Amino acid sequence: MTGTLPAAPLCPFFHALGDPNRLRIVVRLCDGGPSSTSKVTQVLSVTRQAATKHLELLETAGLVSSSRRGRERIWTLQTKPLTQASDYLTQLSRRWDAAIGCLRAYVED
Repeated sequence: MTGTLPAAPLCPFFHALGDPNRLRIVVRLCDGGPSSTSKVTQVLSVTRQAATKHLELLETAGLVSSSRRGRERIWTLQTKPLTQASDYLTQLSRRWDAAIGCLRAYVED
């Protein structure tokens, strides 16, 4: 088990999902597809202004993108960061499994 897993690029991703409201937004966009700011705000118990700040942080982290449709801003989930995080966590899990396997072999011998 040599080498390090590249965690630094994922820090903004995990920080963004560390807030329950932002996690709710991501789930909403996963379930309902692209949505306006007002529709996203419906799943939160915060003001529209607070929801917009959460959405902008998610956009900075690369989890969502936005576009204008008339007077509304439409938010779309970006799946690439989710895939990258999943790959990272899978690698991390394999490393832990290997470490536990080595410990088990040592203890059992």
